[in-house]
Amino acid sequence: MTATEHTTTPIADGITLTEGAADKVKTLLDGEGRDDLALRIAVQPGGCSGLRYQLFFDERSLDGDVVKEYGGVNVVTDRMSAPYLMGATIDFVDTIEKQGFTIDNPTATGSCACGDSFH
Repeated sequence: MTATEHTTTPIADGITLTEGAADKVKTLLDGEGRDDLALRIAVQPGGCSGLRYQLFFDERSLDGDVVKEYGGVNVVTDRMSAPYLMGATIDFVDTIEKQGFTIDNPTATGSCACGDSFH
């Protein structure tokens, strides 16, 4: 597999985490030295288009959370965010121009130049 190819695994709630993103999250978690953290993906009010994504490590477990496992990494989505993330693909990009997590969300009806806001 080349650096630009990623395999993905669809999950029941419609979110996909690429192998590259799962590997990066696992590396970051290993660096933290904690096995009680999960990657939480949430949608919050804000941003120039009305909604924005949040990706962060979380030790909490909220009522109604959807938890899926990718290569030893737990990915958590709260029940209010799940409909906004249906069909979204989370990837990790590491190029000369850009490094970081990206979210490709076909359900977002519009976005702004910052790239992390949508409606």
